Amino acid sequence: MEFQEFPKMARLSREIIITEKIDGTNAQICIGEDGSIQAGSRPRWITPQDDNYGFAKWVEANRGELLLLGPGRHFGEWWGSGIQRGYGVPDKRFSLFNVTRWDVPERPKCCGVVPTLWRGIFDEGAILSRLEDLEINGSVAAPGFMKPEGVVVYHVAAGIGFKKTLEKDEVPKSKVRS
Repeated sequence: MEFQEFPKMARLSREIIITEKIDGTNAQICIGEDGSIQAGSRPRWITPQDDNYGFAKWVEANRGELLLLGPGRHFGEWWGSGIQRGYGVPDKRFSLFNVTRWDVPERPKCCGVVPTLWRGIFDEGAILSRLEDLEINGSVAAPGFMKPEGVVVYHVAAGIGFKKTLEKDEVPKSKVRS
């Protein structure tokens, strides 16, 4: 049998970034080196003819501006009017997940970024405090909306995100009924 090394583990006490978890639908924009552009939902590529809440149509309409994202995969949340919680906004919006790259003025104007709520060394108290802030004060992404979903805690050293919701956090999403 071939020897397999045990993988290195990231240390827990490293930087985390806490962002608001927006309740919409997962989306991605994939830009090729040749300038080609594709829209995707969590499980598949989509087109304006076989769309997911109008995201592919939006990508097509904003193609020129979206090319400023550059080659690669750009993941985010497609949210707003008619999608999940709706957040009381009259339109649909795309918010990029990668706050370390896109929380800058140089991003395409048609794209937002999920709100950063806190950044620092891992601290469970900071996570619980941000959840409490959302519960008391409502969404940061859509001020005035009082039923935000929760947070995403991105562990920088491990390169992985964890979500924590305000309601039914202990129940898998597949078992939660709206």
